[in-house]
Amino acid sequence: MYLQSVIKSRYATPATSPDRSAQLWEAGPRAPGLPAGYGFRPGPGRRYPPSMALPRDDVRPEISHRYVDARGLRVHIAEAGTGPLVLLLHGFPECWYSWRHQLVALARAGYHAVAPDQRGYARTGGPDAVGAYTMLHLVGDVIALMDGLGEPRAVVAGHDWGAPVAWHAALLRPDRVRGVIGLSVPYLPRGSSQPIPALRSMLGDGFYMVYFQPPGVADAELAADPRRTFTRLLYGASGDAAPGDGAAMAPVVPPGGGFLDICPEPPAVLPGWLTREDIDTFVAEYGDAGFTGPLNWYRNIDRNWELTAPWHHAPVTVPALFIAGDRDLVIAGPGLRQALGRLREAVPRLRDPVVLPGCGHWTQQERPDEVSQAMTGFLGELD
Repeated sequence: MYLQSVIKSRYATPATSPDRSAQLWEAGPRAPGLPAGYGFRPGPGRRYPPSMALPRDDVRPEISHRYVDARGLRVHIAEAGTGPLVLLLHGFPECWYSWRHQLVALARAGYHAVAPDQRGYARTGGPDAVGAYTMLHLVGDVIALMDGLGEPRAVVAGHDWGAPVAWHAALLRPDRVRGVIGLSVPYLPRGSSQPIPALRSMLGDGFYMVYFQPPGVADAELAADPRRTFTRLLYGASGDAAPGDGAAMAPVVPPGGGFLDICPEPPAVLPGWLTREDIDTFVAEYGDAGFTGPLNWYRNIDRNWELTAPWHHAPVTVPALFIAGDRDLVIAGPGLRQALGRLREAVPRLRDPVVLPGCGHWTQQERPDEVSQAMTGFLGELD
């Protein structure tokens, strides 16, 4: 999850196998013009027991699946509908399936909805090098995916980590992004301090973004039992786990503990928006990929701050919408909810923010109908 820490610190503060276990686009060792070592290398094989179910493309019959060449990155996409393109970018630790409800709703509203597994995630996979997961890589993937789909422009929506990618796509390429929708994480301009040292100073080594920095530690913890990982995280950061006055999880790892220790124990009966089948799908989608690629996004937070220096305090100028739950960890912190009223200072064409009562961090999964309605309303204003 991409939570309130980045807001507080003002982030303001090559193989040829077509098999998905071979992590290289079939066209060759690398796409023309890319440096050596860019792209995929053969994966190490299954990381979890062979009895674990493989991803299925019939989980949602209305949604189809394929791979798109995004300039050397073999991107798995889920898609539905025809019409103007809307890209749906997931967060951590998620995949295309987080947008299952909106893919169908947007298709019915007359849009071509596309939810990719982003770099390092699920069926897309990614390179081994930690430095290949910067914000510039991630925004580059968005633009390359648009090119691969043959679309000059798109509306880009993102949740959790996908939201900063969507905001930065709008910031860096307003010629290609005709509108942006951020869920959970608002846009705040780049600030003056390097984020990870500031977070360590304020919140200690146990703060989860700091805990994620050493390679291998969180990777092993989350991969040890993926079903436990997804169940605890999806429930723990939801509005159902939160008390009436805010979010339940305090994202600081206890001494000698792990990241999952900060998540409350899920009840025997999960909330209505989260089924055992949903958990099964997330587990299956991560079966080959593991968690190292997704965690590498966190390991580039300071590098992102360095690379985005030319856009220091730059506003996002395209039409924008922000949606969040009032029990979301991101906006439940002191002063953060009040900061929503100042978002237009950084996003001058922002519509009125949509805050969903009782909703936690997993916005579009916990409140699918309300989110889909807000998104289609915003999209209709752009057409």
